[in-house]
Amino acid sequence: MNIWIAIGATAVGCYAVKLIGLLIPAGVLERPLVRRLAALLPVALLAALTAQQTFADGRVLVMDAKAAGLAAAAVALILRAPFLLVVAAAVVVTAGVRAMTG
Repeated sequence: MNIWIAIGATAVGCYAVKLIGLLIPAGVLERPLVRRLAALLPVALLAALTAQQTFADGRVLVMDAKAAGLAAAAVALILRAPFLLVVAAAVVVTAGVRAMTG
């Protein structure tokens, strides 16, 4: 039964957040600071998700093949490689490290 309470609370919470977003006056959303923050928020969330998925395993910090793949992708980005090449570099390095370490 606890899972249904959690599902219900999540549904109500999502609806409340959407409703609050609709109730904010348009003038507030058009301020330059709010626009800059809204533009940067997806990048920050994606970076946090990437870091969490790469370096965390539960409550333990992990440095494994995923970290090597992320480093390869970062190098490819610094070298201004096309997106598909960045992804390919990350995949190849991650697979190579996993093959070498077992």
